[in-house]
Amino acid sequence: MSRLSNLELSNVVGGEAITLGAVMAILAIAIVSVIIYKLFLSETGKAQLPGGYKFEWK
Repeated sequence: MSRLSNLELSNVVGGEAITLGAVMAILAIAIVSVIIYKLFLSETGKAQLPGGYKFEWK
């Protein structure tokens, strides 16, 4: 492993992992919010997600 030069060090940027983590967290919150909305405000109280996940409110 060799050391980076000053020019190479100035081109290194970070933050991609933090940004991706934030986007995934917002997406998860949005999905959970839709499920809760469907469960509490629908008459039948059923929600089905791809992959075989089923939620029922009786």
